[in-house]
Amino acid sequence: MKKISIGTWAYTIGPYKDKPVPFEEVVRKLRDLKFDGLELGAFNPHPNPDNTPTAEGRQKVLQTMKDAGLRFSGIAADLWSQRLINTDDNTAYLECFRKCLKFTHDLGIKTFRVDTVQPPTILSEVDAETARKRVVQTWKRCAAEAADLGIDLSWEFEPGFAFNKPSEILRIVDEVNHPNFGAMYDTCHAYMVAVVGARQHPPKETLKGGILELAQKLQGKINHIQLIDSDGTLHDNETSTHTPFGEGKVDFASILPELNRSGVPHDWWTVDLCFWPDAWPGTERAKQAVDDLNRKYGSAKQEGSRR
Repeated sequence: MKKISIGTWAYTIGPYKDKPVPFEEVVRKLRDLKFDGLELGAFNPHPNPDNTPTAEGRQKVLQTMKDAGLRFSGIAADLWSQRLINTDDNTAYLECFRKCLKFTHDLGIKTFRVDTVQPPTILSEVDAETARKRVVQTWKRCAAEAADLGIDLSWEFEPGFAFNKPSEILRIVDEVNHPNFGAMYDTCHAYMVAVVGARQHPPKETLKGGILELAQKLQGKINHIQLIDSDGTLHDNETSTHTPFGEGKVDFASILPELNRSGVPHDWWTVDLCFWPDAWPGTERAKQAVDDLNRKYGSAKQEGSRR
């Protein structure tokens, strides 16, 4: 069986921006719902490098998790104020990354999420070849530094950020070419990338085999999994709509066995309710749904190998 977590960003951004759910309250509810852990959205008001700058404060966060019997499945750090594509100087990005990486290490978190930071429209300002080289060069450095601390980097591709075509995803993972760097397979984003081709810089690129084909192409290159449904639409014309389980078009019966063969180096499944207006009351329903998927497909042994 897989260990189940949920991303805490669902309770701090979007509909919850003006009234976020406190971290301690999230921990208590996830404990009561028998989650195995959480994926930390490391931005205000939840613990992050800036509001929890001391060793003592970080130890308190660890104790809160320990007391609840929860573990961290990963972290989504705040790098969104940085530029990655439309600058040839990655100094500021790397400085912010290192600050977040130290925080990640101090909390004992083993998977660090990254994205390309800037929207796909940036490719109208910077040619794709230059943009890709900048991303790859920076992530090579990030991957090496994370590896020194025993932390994996996982790239969450999605419609809202540049390089969201299947071929681009494969090429960048291959060009970074570091054993602790891989793709995060979010079922919602995978649908929007492989089936809809949402917000892709022209020409549009989809896959005949949809999300299953995308997973097959990424076999051995996936190092983290997030689960949620997709109805094939965008949220605010920016990123994928994270639709509750059973209300969308994702065929979990076919994709989950394939992900079991993908070579993911751990046994976490992370639920992602990002931007869902009823995420807090909907957490229990999401847990029930993912538990059902876990009973059906979670006991299969992870197969495949790392890159």
